[in-house]
Amino acid sequence: MAGVRERLGHELFLRVAGPDGPKQAARIHGRPGPRWFDADSPIARVHGDASMFVGGIRALLLQALHPAAMRGVAEHSGYRGDMWGRLARTSTFLAVTTFGHADDAEQAVQAVRRIHERVTGTMDDGTTYAASDPHLLLWVHVAEVDSFLRAHTVYGAEPLAGADRDTYVAQAGEVARRLGVLDPPQTEAELAEVLASYRPELRGTVEAREAVGYLLLRPPLPLLARAPYGVLVAAAVGLMPRWTRRPLRLPYLPISERTVVRALGGAATGTIRWAMSPGREQRSRAS
Repeated sequence: MAGVRERLGHELFLRVAGPDGPKQAARIHGRPGPRWFDADSPIARVHGDASMFVGGIRALLLQALHPAAMRGVAEHSGYRGDMWGRLARTSTFLAVTTFGHADDAEQAVQAVRRIHERVTGTMDDGTTYAASDPHLLLWVHVAEVDSFLRAHTVYGAEPLAGADRDTYVAQAGEVARRLGVLDPPQTEAELAEVLASYRPELRGTVEAREAVGYLLLRPPLPLLARAPYGVLVAAAVGLMPRWTRRPLRLPYLPISERTVVRALGGAATGTIRWAMSPGREQRSRAS
């Protein structure tokens, strides 16, 4: 049983972190020097937890509701042919800016800003969009922060409480400001206000539903990983607001989501957390 558990956790970790994940982790955590955040800070506790697997999927679902953000992904991202590569690059960026050397974190931010400058296009009504637009960057940011915080609250090993929740929002905002966000929220209450302010702009486009269908129903995964991935997807969908379900054609089963899905989601994130934990191999041999 332990062998199956290890293979499942390892397979999902590699899919999100990429084949160079272990090497990247060694470089990120092993290089001595100053960091943007302390190792025990709220942002490190959230971004270092296995609940990020659920939060990341939820963030992608929520972000898809903004037509301009979704158009940019559809026209410039390789999510169909390289979904896992894109996810690995995103997870690496979060790891570097949260845990990496300050110089590496700054280089990662500048690399993303250069990419954003190239992502431009035109909407169906003739208006233009740009990934570097501060308004669009703010939407992507708050969708991520809300998703990571909610997932950590439900599935995290030690959920944040009290002032630590506001500190997490503020710390995540420090990275967002470096990316070009002008006025990121500093508290959980401000985060909710900003999210609500985007409601009039959000809708389920054909591109959004196609991306969601690909993410939920057609992920390129080996047989072993499909069932646990399905659990993570169900956990992510279970954390989506009710008003998002119809536009994205997501199911809404409130009783099951609060019981069965949360139990399975907790087991899945626990498996990943176990597979990622330091000293796991030594403990396994000892037992």
